[in-house]
Amino acid sequence: MRFATRVASRCAVALLCATSAFAQGNPQGIKGELDPGAVSDGLKAIFSYSSGNKSTRERLNANTVTVVTGTIGGTYVQFGADLASVLDDGNQMRVLPIVGRGSVQSIADILFLKGVDLGIMRADTLDYLERKGYTGNIRGQFAYITKLYNEEMHVVARTSIKSLADLNGRRVAVDLPNGGTFVTAITIFERLGIKPVYAFIEQRIAYEKLKNGELDAVVAVQGSPSKAVSQVKGDNLHLVPIPYSEPLQSDYLPSVLKAEDYPSLIPPGGRVDTVAVPAILAAYNWSPKTERYGKVEHFVKIFFDRLKSLQQPPFHPKWKEVVLSAPLKGWTRFPAAQEWLDRNATVASDTRQRFEQFIAAQARDTGGQDTRAAEDDATLYQQFLKWKESQPGARR
Repeated sequence: MRFATRVASRCAVALLCATSAFAQGNPQGIKGELDPGAVSDGLKAIFSYSSGNKSTRERLNANTVTVVTGTIGGTYVQFGADLASVLDDGNQMRVLPIVGRGSVQSIADILFLKGVDLGIMRADTLDYLERKGYTGNIRGQFAYITKLYNEEMHVVARTSIKSLADLNGRRVAVDLPNGGTFVTAITIFERLGIKPVYAFIEQRIAYEKLKNGELDAVVAVQGSPSKAVSQVKGDNLHLVPIPYSEPLQSDYLPSVLKAEDYPSLIPPGGRVDTVAVPAILAAYNWSPKTERYGKVEHFVKIFFDRLKSLQQPPFHPKWKEVVLSAPLKGWTRFPAAQEWLDRNATVASDTRQRFEQFIAAQARDTGGQDTRAAEDDATLYQQFLKWKESQPGARR
């Protein structure tokens, strides 16, 4: 009994201390308690919820989308976190990123999991699954929102491995088989006629095995700069170049890895040639006017409207590669995304026409001719857009 009393007493003291510490950060100064509604409209709605208030439940669910990303340390996870940071605005839009298992698993999750609305995957994953006969014809069940960025293939190996061909017959880790790295790695090795011994090992473990000499190389396909790869250190480790040879040119793009991004793996001022594959944001191809279609449509509008914010620091530098209108070979655009692009293409065309009319009028008023250089035109047009956005009633 005395022991129980002492425990209860200590718990009470701890609770009082925690409450006191919480009250010190209370901007309201109301009896040491913080009003959740003063911090977040979304929290206010949730905490004011009662079992009879169905509208709160329906609104929060209608305005919440889930995005399955990738494994810890990868670029997909960072993109999911960035989307949540920029798009969440109380109870009007909420993004729930899900830590996923990679590109292959994301395809399965979008197809079969009731709670998954969107997913990030690689463009070559679906091609590989279809080519190997694992899926049949499922391409029509997907629609892409936008191409995101190019993901570079990183091959970390001991310095004795000078070229990709040196990995023939060597033990190479290509991540777990539900991700997308193994798909890209196997496809590239096959096309180049190289036959490593594949090891399906989670990458954090694989890097340790590489350092211990249990592996000859580790492949990571991630957007550069990859936080996980940049943290790999070892005196006898480096990044192996990948030549952009003809067998790769139909589905992959040339790219480079820079010393400033991987100082422990590339000598100062150095560059390593590699290849890249597009990462895309995709959804199930829901029929228009359905509830699930409406959720993705709502997300598309807010995401596309706020893309410029994602392309600024402190968000991942790969956001700067996103061009919403970029086509994707072999894929169908989600209808709501295409409609947004069509609307805004008309607006952009009208804005450019108004700019040209303004410049022409200025030339007439001054009695001169329009002799702008191309670089002057681009600068003036960007200044014109900023001025236009600053005007009262400007569309944002």
